Amino acid sequence: MSSSFGEAVREELRPLTRELRHAIPGVYQGYKELHDAALRAGVLDAKTKELIALALAVSKQCDGCIAAHAHAAVQQGATPKEAAEAIGVTFLMNGGPATIYGARAFSAVNEAYTASGAGSGTSPH
Repeated sequence: MSSSFGEAVREELRPLTRELRHAIPGVYQGYKELHDAALRAGVLDAKTKELIALALAVSKQCDGCIAAHAHAAVQQGATPKEAAEAIGVTFLMNGGPATIYGARAFSAVNEAYTASGAGSGTSPH
């Protein structure tokens, strides 16, 4: 497996998901509507919701989900330190497997954070 758990995973999955999306467009449209509604800011802001989604991605051991939600969390303003704390909660709930997928998620957040330029000149930790 790649040592990149962010963009490389997203790139690897992009053509596969595109093909499936073309085969079942209605299902994907329904999923997009659910996705958008669930992550829309409400009482919880969008950044918090993306951090929750990232933690759930770790719990589900889903590299594609980790890559997507790490990127989205950074786009919503999450820092690596905030992501690390959210990932830490997965250790409590999932034990050992969370330490592996948590490290992958933290790598993906750091990759997205660096690529965004958000931490230019400062430590992301």
